[in-house]
This record gives sequence, C-alpha cells and structure tokens, in this order.
Amino acid sequence: MTNKPVITNNIAPVTQNFYGLGIAPKILDILERMKFKVPTPIQLKAIPLALEGKDIVGIAQTGTGKTHSFAIPMVQRLVQKKGIGLVLAPTRELAIQIDEAFGEIARAFGMRTACLIGGAPMPPQVQALRRDPQIVIATPGRLIDHMSQWNFLPDSVVMLVLDEADRMLDMGFAPQIDKILRFLPRDRQTMLFSATMPKEIMNIATKHMKLPLSVEIAPSGTTAELVTQELFIVKKEAKTQLLKKLLGQYHGSVLLFSRTKHNAKKIVRSIRDMGHSASEIHSNRSLAQRRDALEGFKAGKYRVLVATDIASRGIDVTGIELVLNYDLPEDAENYVHRIGRTARAGHKGHAISFATPDQGHDVRDIEKLIKATLPVSKHAELTLDKFGEASHQSGRPSARQSNRGQPSRHGGQAKKPFKYPKPKFYR
Repeated sequence: MTNKPVITNNIAPVTQNFYGLGIAPKILDILERMKFKVPTPIQLKAIPLALEGKDIVGIAQTGTGKTHSFAIPMVQRLVQKKGIGLVLAPTRELAIQIDEAFGEIARAFGMRTACLIGGAPMPPQVQALRRDPQIVIATPGRLIDHMSQWNFLPDSVVMLVLDEADRMLDMGFAPQIDKILRFLPRDRQTMLFSATMPKEIMNIATKHMKLPLSVEIAPSGTTAELVTQELFIVKKEAKTQLLKKLLGQYHGSVLLFSRTKHNAKKIVRSIRDMGHSASEIHSNRSLAQRRDALEGFKAGKYRVLVATDIASRGIDVTGIELVLNYDLPEDAENYVHRIGRTARAGHKGHAISFATPDQGHDVRDIEKLIKATLPVSKHAELTLDKFGEASHQSGRPSARQSNRGQPSRHGGQAKKPFKYPKPKFYR
C-alpha cells in the first residue's frame, strides 16, 4: 500500500437532508429522533464514500461534524460484516465524546462499545473488552497497554479511524500509532480525519492506506465562518484587570486559554476572586476532575473554563459565547483550533486575544496563517494601540469582524495592528 491520497472533486451530493447518502433506513430514523436534519459538508462528502468501503483522508476544521462522518458508516458496515471498528483519538475527553456519539446509533443495533483511556482504572475496561464490543474507542497509549496484556487482539479490526490525527502527532503519539498500525490487519478500511495536512499525515496515508480519497472541506488556517476576532495589546501586569473588565461585559460562557498549567491555576483563582464560577482543565488534573470541569461547564455550573491547549481540539461544547486567549499559543495553528471552540453548529461566537507589546511577531504568524489582519481594540488606560516594534502593513483581507473600522463595544476604535514510559509489547 504505497498510494498517495487521491483528491476528489469534492462536489457534495445535492441534498438538504441525510436521505440519498446511502444510509440505512433504521439509522435515518435514529438521526430523525436525534433531530439531525441537515448534514454538514464533511458528512455530505465522507459518508457516501465511507459506506462504499473507501479509505478516506478527511480534512476539516473542528466543529464540522466529523464524528458522525465516520460513526454512521462504521455502524452500518459492521452490521454487514463481522469484525471490530477501532477509533483512535488524541485525548481522553475526545474519546469519551466519540463514545457518547456512537451510543444511540450502536445501541439500536445491539452493538457494544468500549472506551479505553488513560487515567481511568484498568479493570472496568478489561471487563468491557471481555464483553466482545464491536466498537473500541481508545487513546493510543492505553490501547497499547491493553494489547501488551493481551486484553485486546488487533487481528479482528476491519475498520480503523484516526481522529484528529494531526493533534495525535503534535502530542508525540507517532511511535504508538505506527506500532498499532503494524499489528492491524492490512485488509481493513481506514479513515483519517485531521484539521491540517502536514507531511506526517501524508506519510501515514501513503504507508498504511489503500488508494485513499482526500475529502477537504476547509484548507489549513481557515477559521470558523461565524466567529469574529479581536486583539488587545496589553502589558502582562494589566491582563488580570482587563480580564475583569471583559467578564463584566460578556455575560455568557467563556473558554479561556492559558499557555501553562501553572498560569491556569492562578487565573482560576483570580476569576473566583472576581466573583465568577470557574474551573480548570489540563494534564495535571485527574480524569475525574477534568470530567467534572467539562460537564460543569456544559451545564452552567462553571461560567469560565480555563484550559491549556489540551482542550483546544475535539471538545464539542455548543453555546460558548467567548473564547479568550489570555496567552497566545506557542503554535499559530493552535490559534485556529482554540477559536474553533466557539461559533459551532451554526451559532455565532467571538474570540478575543491578549498580546503583550513584544509579541508582534507571534501575531503576524497568526495573521499569515489565517490570511487576515486581527483588528486591534483599545480599552481605556489598560491597552496599547501598537506593538513595541516597527510597524507592519498588510494588504491581506481583514479578519471576519462585524465592527471592523467602527468603535468597538469596549469604547475604543478597531485598528489594524502594527505590522509514557515505553510499554512492554508482544510480538
């Protein structure tokens, strides 16, 4: 299997609903009950190909409905053929979310699922595997743990999904993924979904997939359609005060990103001192704590969720009013993934970023990626109107900003900015 992905014409079927995509009537009834009426672009393009048994490389941003693009075909094809469907995900939260998405559809066919994630006790997962699940959702490290203990035998896998593949590579899972792929049957259907198409993704497709079709919804660096963006240039010591002002002006749920775990803890304490409910989610938190934070945020128990980039991909929470980049991300790509947490499922959203006066270069990297200029707003006495360096001008189109060139809601004027330890394994 040494074939590069074949680019399809990417013309979606003309349809306003899920009928005509080849989906079985029983699943159509389930989707109707779930009030899934209009398929997303990635679902329109990927589902028919997946139902035909094709290998797929799907490129689409977060919040575009990728999970059901592979969940629906996997359930339908596993009804037709004996074997196991395996889904690999980069984080515990995303694995749990995928397991939940499979639930209602799989249960209707009497299919069992098993969710294998780190940070959770092994015995319940072993018991779930002994019940012979047809669908296994796992993080790479925990799957290898089970394989090395002979709890999971990969030779029954007939369908494989690599979800958020670029994120798994970013998190250093390439050796684990390669090891897992070497033990899976070669005669299988493989679907790979990613927000970007780095060289490593192409290598996986070339080495481990057979005649894969590339289905692309949005190119790398494309931001969500309905998100507006705004930038404040603020000194580090004034960030907390500016945050307090903004939390008083925005009254909905806020997802706030910190670059480090240590800073996330400090920010949560500050937000609570301001009188707002807040929780944190990062790798130092236990699985139970992370689950409480995420579920509490969804339910409204916590108004503000402070997160590191572990939460920037794959977490599906609708209705987030504001994404606030308290710290700019180290990697410009993560900016797109972060702000993709708002403006999901047809809702509007807003993204605000804090940049210190010496971060002009980081801002330009983001602007280069998204091919747009981030509008700079001022907040009286707290922010600056330019970076502490030579200005730069850009002929690029402005970021999607409803108040572009108009006084911002903060009273200022929007301007252009200056320019696991290695496990044992059987063989």
